Amino acid sequence: MSAVVNRRVIVVTAVHGPSAPFLPEAHASLCAQELPAGWEWRWVIQEDGRTEDVRPYVPDDPRVVFRQGRHGRQGGPGVARTMALAHADGAYVKVLDADDRLTPGALARDLAVLEADPSIGWATSRVLDLLPDGSTAGFPGDPAHGPIERGAVLDFWKANGFRAQVHPATLLVRRDLLLALGGWMALPASEDTGLLLALGGVSRGWFSAEVGLLYRKWEGQETGQAAHVDPAERDARMAVVEARARALTAFGWSLPEGSDGTGRSDGPHERP
Repeated sequence: MSAVVNRRVIVVTAVHGPSAPFLPEAHASLCAQELPAGWEWRWVIQEDGRTEDVRPYVPDDPRVVFRQGRHGRQGGPGVARTMALAHADGAYVKVLDADDRLTPGALARDLAVLEADPSIGWATSRVLDLLPDGSTAGFPGDPAHGPIERGAVLDFWKANGFRAQVHPATLLVRRDLLLALGGWMALPASEDTGLLLALGGVSRGWFSAEVGLLYRKWEGQETGQAAHVDPAERDARMAVVEARARALTAFGWSLPEGSDGTGRSDGPHERP
């Protein structure tokens, strides 16, 4: 992995054939972002497989890196995103699903929070569903605008039927923290929820009440498939997700508050 560029945000997208046609819209939403002076973004698109279905939709943009990996049965979105970290040379990593769109200002808002407070390791934002007819819909239950304390994500998730109060598809995270946790979980689904709960166990987070993402609802999305809600598999996924988050919490490890996103910190970390 090349040296870290401190003033760069790496946007990571896992993609497979059916979702590839949405990449141009995701790219347009990235191009509409305005970052502070001296900051830049790079977009790493990692195909979950090696086909000819995705490349035609990859934007012709020098800020875009396209890579391919193993077929989905041996990989999946979590593995694809984690493999993309080989090209994540920025201080921060932003998640963007291939079929979603960022809202104007989303990157700058989250970046400002993490730059201002080293005790906050990750940021999320409000989401609107983007429906097939182009309309949007929100849903209740968002937390208050501001910091999310360690352990709060897991507590809410457990008390509300395995539903997190913030959406992992909006995540912006410090690169060193993401790597320390091993990236996304090796699960057939819920790999992003697993990462979110792990992050919440070791670091304070942030929620922005301003809409940061349009989450596309469409017939081909993975979370709409029958396998995603198979009770036996879902129970197994949730058990692993919870056990990991609780183990991290029990170990007492946490983000060093002096971390600068490159793995360095101002001093030794003390166990809480």
